[in-house]
Amino acid sequence: MNIKKYLHSCLLLEKEGEQLLFDPGTFSFVEGLVKPETFSQVANIVITHSHPDHLDIDALTKIVALSKATVWSTQEVVEKLAPVGIKVQEIAEGSLQVGRFALQAIAVAHEPILADHIPGMFAFLIDGKVLNTVDSFSDKLLAFRGVDLLMLPVMAPFLTELIVARFVEKMQPKAILPLHDGYAKPFFVTQRYTNYEQYFGKRGINFHRPEQPGDGVSL
Repeated sequence: MNIKKYLHSCLLLEKEGEQLLFDPGTFSFVEGLVKPETFSQVANIVITHSHPDHLDIDALTKIVALSKATVWSTQEVVEKLAPVGIKVQEIAEGSLQVGRFALQAIAVAHEPILADHIPGMFAFLIDGKVLNTVDSFSDKLLAFRGVDLLMLPVMAPFLTELIVARFVEKMQPKAILPLHDGYAKPFFVTQRYTNYEQYFGKRGINFHRPEQPGDGVSL
């Protein structure tokens, strides 16, 4: 499996020639560094929840028009996309097969933020070895302690570095792919990555550094 990050929480997974896209949100496209055309070959798209940094409706509309991909998401996203004519396969908690990828959808609460409404959300275990926590550090995810690759937010209004470190120390993954940092200046992302890399490296955890769109890892 190849995993490429296209800023913030937008992830392109490829296995056996098939592509699966997670969370094409506004921070990926706002500066023109990533374009919808990048994802013209995707077969399936998973939207974890309705926040705009995970769901850019204009970009998604273009991606679906180009790729004819099937979109999978929550009931709230089903309702949000209906007016623009995008049909969505509603996800329920549990196992589901999305093309060549075996997913386990885990209903988790979004971390607390300053908002009147907190949307429903799913984290995902992918092929039994990659965990995308999305915007949650729920204790429910500790069931997947020791996972091969932990994909998790490292910057957010609801986070500090200490919160990230404590969660990772509980999870004990083999490696980390950092997410949710698409709003930060490149120099700051580089500096934070260095800090995280040194800290987790001392604990035997490999910290990947996807600093450019399309950087990623292979499993």
